[in-house]
Amino acid sequence: MPFISNGTTILDNGAFSVSLGNQVLISEQTASASASIEFTSGIDSTYPIYKFEFINIHPSVDGSLLQFNMSTDGGSTYAVTKTTTVFNANHKEDDTSTALGYRTSDDLAQSTSPQILNTDSGADNDQSTSGEMFLFAPSSTTFVKHFMSNINFSQLNDLTMNFFTAGYGNTTSAINAIKFEQASGNIDSGTIKLYGIKDS
Repeated sequence: MPFISNGTTILDNGAFSVSLGNQVLISEQTASASASIEFTSGIDSTYPIYKFEFINIHPSVDGSLLQFNMSTDGGSTYAVTKTTTVFNANHKEDDTSTALGYRTSDDLAQSTSPQILNTDSGADNDQSTSGEMFLFAPSSTTFVKHFMSNINFSQLNDLTMNFFTAGYGNTTSAINAIKFEQASGNIDSGTIKLYGIKDS
């Protein structure tokens, strides 16, 4: 069943439902030719779930990748070991091609490399990336750190791509910082918001 809103909840699919009133804005950052956007505060034991919201992220370089990594030392280093899975659906503007498939080359298996959240994003003036990423129980010192993202973007060859990424940081240390960046060039413009989601 797809994720829908019934007017009072987000991510309401019968299995995972969050009240809009339980979502608390912690901070937001707006890029301006920024090498990266880092959240080094506000990720702690206050909330069981954290959400990052991407609004019109525009790369400076055509064909670049939006990617992220996690930190256990407040952002001094970003090198958490990750195992992930990635798939996408896409449709070209002129209706000449569509695709749905798993992206073997974009997943990670016990790697400290950044995890990509989109691929070959376009840098035309009207192209951008929007979506969200959830991080679960980052302050746990018992369990690995699960995350999942749903991103839609305008790819460089004029198609819309819905990009799904999920996985876990394979550490029982608390995650307390997240870094977003383009694999090449800068984040030319766009906003990333950080929310905490309460239990009730």
